[in-house]
Amino acid sequence: MYPTLLALHSWVRWLVLASLLLAIFTAYKGWFTNKTFTRTDNSIRNIATSLAHIQILLGLFLYYLSPLTTYFLHYFKDAVHQREFRFFGMEHSSVMFLALVLITIGSSKVKRLTTDKEKFKTMAIWFTIGLILIFSSIPWAFSPLVHRPYFRVFW
Repeated sequence: MYPTLLALHSWVRWLVLASLLLAIFTAYKGWFTNKTFTRTDNSIRNIATSLAHIQILLGLFLYYLSPLTTYFLHYFKDAVHQREFRFFGMEHSSVMFLALVLITIGSSKVKRLTTDKEKFKTMAIWFTIGLILIFSSIPWAFSPLVHRPYFRVFW
């Protein structure tokens, strides 16, 4: 089960990134061109937020199944001084959770706003901050600190 969830988490990451980039592009375009906030724009916002929530749920399941985080939780005093264990046991999960909170707040604010420009502006700002946090905490394949492959296989 763990390898399947890990692969799924790895693949859904790309859906989250793509949907957030689309939402941010849509938001900035609408904000700067005074576009009307349409049902399509709202759907893009909703899909990006929903995919981020799905990803965090997969991540929470992984957190409790992962041998890395199990070691981190059981041997905290030693593990906190080891980059890989600290990253997955504390840093990755905390920053990703914060990013999800910011994206959710932004999405929720958009629903309550009345003017189109404010909707686009709010979505642009909150989603951009969330995406920057996500980018900073993904274990990219090129990272010299903690790295993982871009795509994991399901077997």
